[in-house]
Amino acid sequence: MTDTLLAPPAARQGPGPLAEPLVEALDVAVNRLVARTLPGDRRAAGVGIGTELAQLRPYEIGDDVRHIDAAATARTGTPHVRLHVPERALTTWIVLDVSASMAFGTARRLKADVAEGAAHVFGRLGVRRAGSVGLVAFGAGPPRVLPPRGSKPGVVAVRRTLAEGVSPDGRHESEALADALRRVGRLATQPGLAVVISDFRDQRGWERALGSLRLRHSVLAVEIVDPREAELPAVGYLALVDPETGARIEVNTSRGRVRRRFAELEAARRQEVASELRRLRVHHAVLSTDQDWLLELGRQLR
Repeated sequence: MTDTLLAPPAARQGPGPLAEPLVEALDVAVNRLVARTLPGDRRAAGVGIGTELAQLRPYEIGDDVRHIDAAATARTGTPHVRLHVPERALTTWIVLDVSASMAFGTARRLKADVAEGAAHVFGRLGVRRAGSVGLVAFGAGPPRVLPPRGSKPGVVAVRRTLAEGVSPDGRHESEALADALRRVGRLATQPGLAVVISDFRDQRGWERALGSLRLRHSVLAVEIVDPREAELPAVGYLALVDPETGARIEVNTSRGRVRRRFAELEAARRQEVASELRRLRVHHAVLSTDQDWLLELGRQLR
């Protein structure tokens, strides 16, 4: 992505430690979410490692002794083995916001740090059980696509992209998210999981693209927020720059009416995003820069 001049934010803190027990708990929660929302039957043909019984037959030389069924063996007096329907490998697509607004943060870390951590987690979960993970990064020129890869190459590819950082200020692309979602819709030929990680700020037209994706895939929207986006502090005159457009304004934060109006507009914007995701039946998780984001993600996916 060198042509888009991506760079790690100066105040980058990183996502923090990824506690393995929490990641394991998320694995269970994500699989439950996929099973509940993914349309159609995902059973694979043949036999293999899985949870659904395909066949119970007498033991043959060469069979894995770990598959011997104790109950059937005791009942018949002959060793029997259990064969299962294998779980079909799932492809996970991470749709990641790398626009300039993600470099904002006034609490424990930047929004980009939280997004990086969430992408790391879903990348790791995506390659389990012979799965693969692909990534579409948007918000810094044309969407960058990493095709799905399994095992370690998939995780390494995601990690390298995350290390490249975010876009500089002033590169406003109002339909970047919609373009990225449409790209995933064209590339994801088999039903899978799509995880959209974004602050959903100043994005237009994503509703229809996300709705189309939801028809064939299980979709999770991870919204990244910062507490200072919800209210202005009373600190007198402030000069504010919109990182997406580069527009500069000055406001007098000492005026209560200004602070109230700012809070009302932001609350309405976030409510609109939540309502639209609810209408599309997309699971919605909100992570803030002042939280233990991994613990909060697990709580919201339960």
